[in-house]
Amino acid sequence: MLVSWKWLSRYVDLTLSHDELVDRLSLSGLNHEGSETIDGDVVIDLEVTSNRGDCLGHIGVAREIAALTDQKLKIPTVEFQEAGDSVDKALSVDNQMTDACPRYTARVIRGVKVGESPQWLQESLKAVGIGVVNNVVDITNYVMMECGQPLHAFDFAKVGGKQIVVRSGKDKEQLEAIDHRNYDVNESTCVIADQSEALAIGGVMGGASSEVTEGTTDIVLEAADFVPLSVRRTARRLKLHSPSSFRFERRVDPKGIDWASRRACQLITEIAGGTVASGVIDTASDIPERESILLRPKRVTALLGMEIETAELDRILKLLGCEVSAFADGLQCVPPTWRHDLTREVDLIEEVARIHGYDKIPEDAPIPVAPSSKRRFDTAMERIRGVLTAAGISEAMTPSVVTEKLDQMLSPWTDRPALQTRTSMLEGARTLRRSLIPSLLQSRAANWASASLLADLFEIAHVYLPAPSDSDDALLPDETYHVGLIGGEDFFAMKGIIETLCDRLGIVLELGVNPVSRDGFAKGGAVELLLRDPAGKESIVLGFLGFVDDKLVKQFKLTGRVVAAELSAGVLADQSRLVPQQQAVSAFPSIQRDLNLVLPESVRWNDLAALVQKAAQERLADLTYRETYRNEKVDGPDKKRVLFSMELQSQTETLSGSDADAIINELVASCEKQLDAVLLR
Repeated sequence: MLVSWKWLSRYVDLTLSHDELVDRLSLSGLNHEGSETIDGDVVIDLEVTSNRGDCLGHIGVAREIAALTDQKLKIPTVEFQEAGDSVDKALSVDNQMTDACPRYTARVIRGVKVGESPQWLQESLKAVGIGVVNNVVDITNYVMMECGQPLHAFDFAKVGGKQIVVRSGKDKEQLEAIDHRNYDVNESTCVIADQSEALAIGGVMGGASSEVTEGTTDIVLEAADFVPLSVRRTARRLKLHSPSSFRFERRVDPKGIDWASRRACQLITEIAGGTVASGVIDTASDIPERESILLRPKRVTALLGMEIETAELDRILKLLGCEVSAFADGLQCVPPTWRHDLTREVDLIEEVARIHGYDKIPEDAPIPVAPSSKRRFDTAMERIRGVLTAAGISEAMTPSVVTEKLDQMLSPWTDRPALQTRTSMLEGARTLRRSLIPSLLQSRAANWASASLLADLFEIAHVYLPAPSDSDDALLPDETYHVGLIGGEDFFAMKGIIETLCDRLGIVLELGVNPVSRDGFAKGGAVELLLRDPAGKESIVLGFLGFVDDKLVKQFKLTGRVVAAELSAGVLADQSRLVPQQQAVSAFPSIQRDLNLVLPESVRWNDLAALVQKAAQERLADLTYRETYRNEKVDGPDKKRVLFSMELQSQTETLSGSDADAIINELVASCEKQLDAVLLR
């Protein structure tokens, strides 16, 4: 931001020397980049941070100087005469794109004489690097550099239908800007148009078709508020950055919009003549009031390490434009509209420190330190890493933004379309991933291609699951932590690792499976992992486990089959018992029985285990699967033999052989009835 010494002196008495002033500004947050003398005027180059859009005008910088030097700020008084019919009779405004332009104001000035600007105006603009065009255009630029509010003047005769339309760009629509280059606009571009064509790119640059020339007699003066994100996207896409877009990207003062419009009308009528039509067209004249912030002197002392009197706090905040009133615990402050960055108590404390002087903060101030501990989630993640690395699995780190093709390969959690960024975060990648598995497959393939290494990998990271379209937060994804796993061909080895993981986390719920079908997994080779209580009353989805589809494996040029799993890290952390709990050990002997059942091929181990649990209840100390054997000639087609061991034990008494036989008989009867099983004796 270039500021002129002569220009600044119109708003505040500069009592400090140049070196003293730039030092004070630098210490308050406006870094001094350099200074030079242009035609006898000292021009200072200040670095303005993105949160201080209020300092992108000379009045804003003068306000800072006034606060630092305890001077009175002299803002010009705006006075001009309105005459003739109301502006509503001459012009209409239709704002169809309030999401990009929440407020649009317009005034009409008739009978102006466009010509050369006076010398003082030309010198002011040249000093800060703004080119001179004509008196009307120069005045809009002068007001922008004065208060930071961009303006634009249209030749009223070239506004078709005497109507301004704020709308989105049309498909294949082009606009010749005042730099006489053609730019393609689209539906995401906010344009200012008349009834037939686009006249300007909203918040960025005006169009050549309606620019003010020496033949202009009537003008439409625009002063508006454009949404920073919309302006930034348009400027980046078109590679068209301007002083206007620079200021809109950093937000403008909502109450300063009308002041800037009236200030321009004043200067135009004084310099170029003409009369201003009565009134103003304003599409959103109601400006929300700022919320008040409580500033506690005790909090100021705690953060800055020094005590500042309440009266001094009151003085500094009023110098900065805040409305301050006394309150029981401190000061109630309403920030000015031009300071959109002041939203919290700590923001006000920073302002106090800035103006009071960072150099006054004592170097030996005690710093209060409060004890803290790790979050439960972080402790759980550390334990997960320990288990997985002990199992020989290496941790990977992959980007959260992937290509659309990679994301669509496998998404077990949702089939809703993934969210995408407007611009690619990485080359060709603009999709927020819905699963970790595709990225881990890509990493496994890269390891194989570069080192012939079939790497077993895991990753703990965020995925972004799109919300349902009928949700109140449909635009926001469900950002959750997941644990992704990629391994070799052994499905049961991967399942065993997950079981060990649950055991090491102290999860008391039992791990169960439910067959599912998901794109990207082999047909019939995927299961949904569930956490169930022994009674089967509670069921929580933990994740998914299965063989990756052979087509996908071949696409990555991997050898052999690949097993993948993805677990919800949140569920693991919530269900974990990270501090080992005491468990009673039975003092009575146990009884072990082996059973061999002939079952239909369709019966899964989970179904059999549930019946065993139901029959033995709390007396089941352990259940161990041994093996599965098939002999079609002896047992018939679609039959299998499942051998398993049961350990029975009571916490209160010694189980007798007859007690164990009763449990076994009940179990066998249930299996015969519900599973069509036959006990081999």
